[in-house]
Amino acid sequence: MNIDFELYRIFYTVANYNNITKASEELHISQPAISKSIKKLESLLGGELFTRTKRGVILTEEGKEFYNYIRQAIEYINNAESKFTELVNLETGIIKIGISVTLTQNFLLPYLETFHRLYPNIDIQIITNAGNELINKLRNGLIDLIILNIPNNIDKDIKIIECKKVSDIFVVGSNYKDLANKKIKLDELNNYPLILQTKNSNTRSILDNFCEKNNVVLKPNIELASYTLVKEFTKINMGIGYLVKEFIKDDLNKSLYELNVYPKIPPRSIGIAVSKNHIPNFSTRKLIEIITKK
Repeated sequence: MNIDFELYRIFYTVANYNNITKASEELHISQPAISKSIKKLESLLGGELFTRTKRGVILTEEGKEFYNYIRQAIEYINNAESKFTELVNLETGIIKIGISVTLTQNFLLPYLETFHRLYPNIDIQIITNAGNELINKLRNGLIDLIILNIPNNIDKDIKIIECKKVSDIFVVGSNYKDLANKKIKLDELNNYPLILQTKNSNTRSILDNFCEKNNVVLKPNIELASYTLVKEFTKINMGIGYLVKEFIKDDLNKSLYELNVYPKIPPRSIGIAVSKNHIPNFSTRKLIEIITKK
């Protein structure tokens, strides 16, 4: 049965007031038009909804039962409209972000600070699974976006938004400062103690791929799961570290010194991945706008 929703809305309002005149004032519809709508709805349903009295109208027994269902439906719709308005105005909501701890600390935090200041009622959830797991969650709509080192092989169902160019460099602490004045071949790094992230990290994978293209195998003396630990171990002169230049700019030429290694590692990009099969919610779109704003 395909009944115009407006007929239900009129019925609901009349039932609330038990009075056509008051319903007319509420809906800004003439009394004859309301009476006509009620008769039409009763005709479509095949039974009476109201009993007419001198004081107004009262629901029949069937009308009372019908009203209970219509009331719930109308209230659900009103709540849905209110919730939609809140989401549009970013008064409520949640953003689920897939990202590594390194990128959270060194890239995302300033943008989150801005976003939270503007929209304090939006909840933020950070998910730090492995890269492939995050992509699967994105495809299935379990997270809203991923912030990542842009891969060479981008799947067709994933859209990548480039955000920032970064450069990977080799650095040393003060005890190895003299090395910063030399030109060092990539394979010569094995002559010094090397500090790298473990092989399952994105940063290490990027370095290993570059080395493979140049027929070089680097053999680290220290492997660490944390990017932050690589930086701290390098600062205390445990060896040569491999870090992102833009993430350590406050330490360069103070406690860390860049080496002149050749061939030079090409710059790469940090980007945002979103699913082409899901429409980002309002909160997600606003965060992306903040991150990509020039």
